[in-house]
Amino acid sequence: MCLGIPGRVTEIHDDAGLPMATVDFGGVRREVCLACTPTASVGTYVIVHVGFAITEVDEAEARRTLEVLRAMAGAVEDELGEPLPGPGRPRGRGAGRPCSCPRRPLGRSSCRADAA
Repeated sequence: MCLGIPGRVTEIHDDAGLPMATVDFGGVRREVCLACTPTASVGTYVIVHVGFAITEVDEAEARRTLEVLRAMAGAVEDELGEPLPGPGRPRGRGAGRPCSCPRRPLGRSSCRADAA
C-alpha cells in the first residue's frame, strides 16, 4: 500500500548536498528528504512517502488527513513504524510498548534508539 503522511517541517539542513528536514507527524519526528519539494520551509506542511516529501499541503488539509489516519491506526503504524500519538497516548519512539528493535531481544523496555 502507498501511504503519504502529512507532517510539519520543523528544521531544515543539508546532508551531503541533499536538502533534508526534521518533520513532525503530530508528535512522531522523522528525517525526510526535501529534494522533491525544494520550496518547503520551516513551518510548511508536506506529504511524506517512504522518507521523501512529495508535495506541500496547507495546515487545514494536513490536520484533516491526520485525523483520518488516526482512525486508520494500523496503516499509519505500518508506514511510520509506530502509532501517531493522540489524546491520552504517550509520545515518542517506543512509548508504551515493548521495543521490536533488531539490535536486541523483543520485550526490553528501553532501547538506544529511544534516545535518538
